[in-house]
Amino acid sequence: MKRIGRTMNILMAVTLSLFLSFTGTFTSGNFTLPGFIVSFIASTIVSLIIGLVIPIKPISDKIAEKAHLQPRTFGRRCMDALVSDVLYTPILTLLMVGLAYFMASRHGSPIPVPFILMFLKSFAISMIVGFILAYIFQPLYLGMLIKKYGVPVPPANENGGAPHGDRPQG
Repeated sequence: MKRIGRTMNILMAVTLSLFLSFTGTFTSGNFTLPGFIVSFIASTIVSLIIGLVIPIKPISDKIAEKAHLQPRTFGRRCMDALVSDVLYTPILTLLMVGLAYFMASRHGSPIPVPFILMFLKSFAISMIVGFILAYIFQPLYLGMLIKKYGVPVPPANENGGAPHGDRPQG
């Protein structure tokens, strides 16, 4: 299971970084390939560190247990995506906007808006994009890794040791 967690961290870090870097540089109105590459590399490194430092799966599991959310349900997928989004996106957005702001000011480009406005606009967009990405890619990657590492999965209608497994589903 640890191997799945580490691989999941790498896959999600690269995926979020790729899409959020593209979204950030594209919505800035000044897309450049070097800006995108620098943003992607920095974002990937920070995402990998976040995944190593913050135990996202245990946090998500504890919240799901308190909310009585069963595995592989719409509510649980939304909650898992939201937890991931809340833990990754603010840090990545701050990094990318800060990097873009620094690079623009260093090259002497006039910056038409204050940093906080740039951050808030980018943060709103990134939270939406990050949630959608986590909602789509987390279950895809998890399914792929479960097959790769041969982890048995209980049938869809069984709780499989889920919290409150003695409660009827419905």
